[in-house]
Amino acid sequence: MATAERMDVVVVGGGIAGSALAAALAGDGYQVLLLERQTVYRDKVRGEVINCWGVVELLELGLEECLLKAGGTYVDRFVGYDETVDPEVAQANAIPLDQMIPGIRGVLDVGHPEACEALATAAAEAGATVVRGIGDVTVTGGANPVVRYEYNDVEYDVPCRMIVGADGRTSTVRRQLGVSLTQTPPNSLGGGMLVEDLHDWPVNVTSIGTEGDLLYFVFPREGARARLYLLHDVAQKGRFSGPNRQADFLEAFRFRCIPGSGMFAAATPSESCAFYPMNDAWTDSPVVPGGVLIGDAAGWSDPVVGQGLSIALRDARQVRDALRSDTVWSTGTLAPYREEREERMRRLRISGAVRTTMYMTFGPEGAARRKAYAKAWPTDPVLAGSRLATFQGAFGVPDESFAPATIQRLFALK
Repeated sequence: MATAERMDVVVVGGGIAGSALAAALAGDGYQVLLLERQTVYRDKVRGEVINCWGVVELLELGLEECLLKAGGTYVDRFVGYDETVDPEVAQANAIPLDQMIPGIRGVLDVGHPEACEALATAAAEAGATVVRGIGDVTVTGGANPVVRYEYNDVEYDVPCRMIVGADGRTSTVRRQLGVSLTQTPPNSLGGGMLVEDLHDWPVNVTSIGTEGDLLYFVFPREGARARLYLLHDVAQKGRFSGPNRQADFLEAFRFRCIPGSGMFAAATPSESCAFYPMNDAWTDSPVVPGGVLIGDAAGWSDPVVGQGLSIALRDARQVRDALRSDTVWSTGTLAPYREEREERMRRLRISGAVRTTMYMTFGPEGAARRKAYAKAWPTDPVLAGSRLATFQGAFGVPDESFAPATIQRLFALK
């Protein structure tokens, strides 16, 4: 057993949220230890889009440049190809993402492993101690927080002022700090795959839409690459499985509503193609004495609205600002973060429910509602709010957009 130097903050988990916070706090001069299990970040089916409001957080943290150097690509147009609209009309009605928030160039698409690597490197360059390849971690919160971790067969005890749990959905830090997690049943099943050689898709255009019994997403990146997603009803579990799953996945992208959709079947797939339940989860409070949870460890919104990376960056910025604001760190110091996150996630859960209901109610009823909504929302800011919140943020649209009466009015469209 070795007792390490006392740290201001120990961050457990070197993903987007943990590495971003470690970089920001180390840049402020705090003594930061960042612990990560992976020695090499692996490509998994994870979110790769930072929406416009998340880019604001990235800029506030001073971390935009490192993600651009890691291959990040700004996308400034959204085209909603859908079975309810002619492709030419969808293109003519493209949403200018570079006008969603003043000064923001659009959404930023970036590979998840590349982003994690870049942010962990930024943390080290800012002065954080970064240890990758760790084993078991034990945390003790309270008035005198301590983190014990195993590395190269040696156990280290690290006393600190604050423990940050950023270790993902299955967070052991959350469990050890006694924070409970509430999850909804799956709202759908969603899977993704990285493809290369997608030369005919515009690199500045992202797209989401419905055809038949599938909801699709296209998130492009430089170099003729894109992350493609398909979502379907939970009753169709196993639809894309087995040895031909990559080919079946790409064949499913031959949507009639997308011009030249045969390009997807001709793309080169990666090996990673997996489907997961899409649901919401939240904690009663991500703040306890001596500890705070951020990112997925603190709960997540349904990935159907693609908010994971933006949430992670907002969490990191809010916790950094809270710790900056007080010399004596307590649960009260982090109260603004706790309160803001609770309302933010509530609103994003509503946005997720809206997208699932609007885009995954398959058949004539769903198509009629989507067509009516496409006509109504451009001239009704309140009705548009739950949709535009995915780009502008939960607090960037009218509060009334999340009121039960507004959602009822939206779902009654036909």
